[in-house]
Amino acid sequence: MPGTRTTTGHFTFADWQERVIGPSEDTNPRVAHASVRNTFDGGIEAAGTICEYTIVYVTPKSGSFAGMELLTGRLDGREGSFAVEERGWFDEDGTVHCAFEVVEGSGNGELSGLRGKGGFTARQGEAAVAYRFEYEVE
Repeated sequence: MPGTRTTTGHFTFADWQERVIGPSEDTNPRVAHASVRNTFDGGIEAAGTICEYTIVYVTPKSGSFAGMELLTGRLDGREGSFAVEERGWFDEDGTVHCAFEVVEGSGNGELSGLRGKGGFTARQGEAAVAYRFEYEVE
């Protein structure tokens, strides 16, 4: 993307509510749903984001997920909201790998016209997770 900027920071899980959709807690593969609230700092400043994940467990500790997250706050000083689509997987050791991309047309306020993508790797036991986000605002 021409005029692309890169920003970094950390986020923490403020809340994680997960429930099994089916077939049962001790069966694999199984599908679960998680409602999550995150708090971002650094280039993205957003508290209490709204995030919904659909998760497929292929073993009791590994699988993949997809979700949407709505962030309201600031991006490198610009105020507004935007949504990202997230996809990733998690390993037996608890490591989570995620890539995300801005949902086209979702930026508002000073973030109208926002496009971008980023990602993170979260390791089991980390209090804060580092992210990287490359973006441009038209």
